[in-house]
Amino acid sequence: MDDRVREHAEVLVDWSARVEAGDQVVMDVAEGAHDLAVAVAAELGNRDATLLTTYGSSEVGRAFLRAGDDDREFAHSEPKVAMLEAADVYLRIGGGRNTTALADVDGDRRQKTRKATTETREARMDTDWVSTVHPTRSLAQQAGMAHEEYRDFVYDAVLRDWESLAEEMANMKKILDAGSEVRIEKERTDLTMSIEDRTAVNSAASVAYDSHNLPSGEVFTAPHATEGEVYFDVPMTIDATRVTDVSLTFEGGEVVDFAAEQGEDAIADVLDTDEGARRLGELGIGMNRGIDRFTDSILFDEKMGDTVHLALGRAYDACLPEGESGNDSAVHVDMITDMAEDSRMLVDGEVVQRNGTFRWEDGFESA
Repeated sequence: MDDRVREHAEVLVDWSARVEAGDQVVMDVAEGAHDLAVAVAAELGNRDATLLTTYGSSEVGRAFLRAGDDDREFAHSEPKVAMLEAADVYLRIGGGRNTTALADVDGDRRQKTRKATTETREARMDTDWVSTVHPTRSLAQQAGMAHEEYRDFVYDAVLRDWESLAEEMANMKKILDAGSEVRIEKERTDLTMSIEDRTAVNSAASVAYDSHNLPSGEVFTAPHATEGEVYFDVPMTIDATRVTDVSLTFEGGEVVDFAAEQGEDAIADVLDTDEGARRLGELGIGMNRGIDRFTDSILFDEKMGDTVHLALGRAYDACLPEGESGNDSAVHVDMITDMAEDSRMLVDGEVVQRNGTFRWEDGFESA
């Protein structure tokens, strides 16, 4: 086993999930992620945690979703909800054999599934949950890399000095916490959104920071009252569909118009999920410069330095005042715009990032 697999497991268990003796852990393992699952299991055993392992397959999921009549309804899984309600920690080890296995599942069935799994999703989010991936060949292929090259990429993103990165990202959190309005300007983009009374999350790949992805490396908050237009120039895969060059127009906080060069139907399906799917649930600022290229994986791409991502749908409670509900939806779909050139981000009228450089970094130009 590559020593970096064991290092990955150590970071996941110790830094990210903060597993303690006696914790009830559920580990959900995708196809192809066996090696990392083995390393994680050893780490959990060393910490006297308990472990329940489940294995998932996108091809199995496809078979289930495509079966039955067109008017079939989908019910939530009571056994899975019960399992998650009993868990202290939930670990998702992603991988898979085919990244587009669900490509031929009907959009209406996808919507029904999202709504039916709301209770399961809520139970998972009540745990100390963390998602990561093992660098499988299918993910390498999706990223357009050789397998060995992709493994190097993944470990450069995962095996970071997370404490140092957290200290740097605290600069952005401080700015957002004190701010009332964010404006993003670039080609085909002039978007404003309110962040008043919101708390930004310093997403340093640990539940101790209200962060649930490994790798992470972003600062995010829950915007509202969005107005204007935004252009997402980073290609992505949504519901196993390739999506490129997406434009959204917001009025009164909601999407009133949209377009895409490719995959427009996938965007339409997301927007039609429920009322909250037409509002933003997240503004995220990528700050992990260990991620140096786009790979068509949202786990990595949204954390990349010099990017901003916006998510349609659900807002995270960690960003909201106590007792207040944010945007609610069965979806949370991130889309990314590259801020490396001819762009700027302003908070309350002051430029805080220009062409990918933050105001506390060398080379920043305020005007």
